[in-house]
Amino acid sequence: MKTSTQLLPLLSILSLPLVSAAPAAPPTPAELLAKYDAIMGPPSYEAVARMTAHRDDDTERTYKMRILKSGTERFRAWFLEPASVRGQEMLRQGDNFWLYMPNLKRGVRMASRDSFQGGDFNNADVLRVNYAADYDGTVGEDAAMPATWLLELKAKTPEAAYDRIRLWIGRADLMPVKGEYYTESGKLLRTAEFSEVKTFKGLKRPTKVLMRNQLAVKRWSVMIVDELDPKVNPPASRFVVDDLGR
Repeated sequence: MKTSTQLLPLLSILSLPLVSAAPAAPPTPAELLAKYDAIMGPPSYEAVARMTAHRDDDTERTYKMRILKSGTERFRAWFLEPASVRGQEMLRQGDNFWLYMPNLKRGVRMASRDSFQGGDFNNADVLRVNYAADYDGTVGEDAAMPATWLLELKAKTPEAAYDRIRLWIGRADLMPVKGEYYTESGKLLRTAEFSEVKTFKGLKRPTKVLMRNQLAVKRWSVMIVDELDPKVNPPASRFVVDDLGR
């Protein structure tokens, strides 16, 4: 049997306060921006997607498109449906955007912040997913959404889709969950909900983005990715203006 003297060291250890592990430091803005780009705009891919635009008059229209992307500067889309836009194409080279009109047999210049096919995404939302290059940010928390990081972004180029963005990123998987998109003065333009996460050949990402127009509240659009192959590496020749319509 242990004597009281022998028990003293054990009792001293048991009386020490428990020290909990320090909480993990939040990821840096650069880390979250790089992850967002890797998920929503992987370096190269081929995809099939649909955008359904819901109008103020309660009508809707669905556009089906084939998409190619190469690096951060090249993007091309071919419109397959509906019949009225079949043959139209969109091309991005760096900061330059074109819409190819088959009846004109030439590309027409577009602005990055123009509406994408009359829906509630703008051209840069679809053709220019390059947040690491377009935004500076800070990382915080939102008590109402404790399972996320809140990324506050400010545009550093006029080609960015928006002047300011608030982006909620899941802590567990770093998937985008929600977005709010603002003018420089702070006016809320649109909100986004990211959902239906799927895996395409090793790339895990939301396949549905619901974009709500906050200036015309009866308008909203949904972008759905049906197919995506992140292992395709298209040649640079597919991203030149002279190739449009071919």
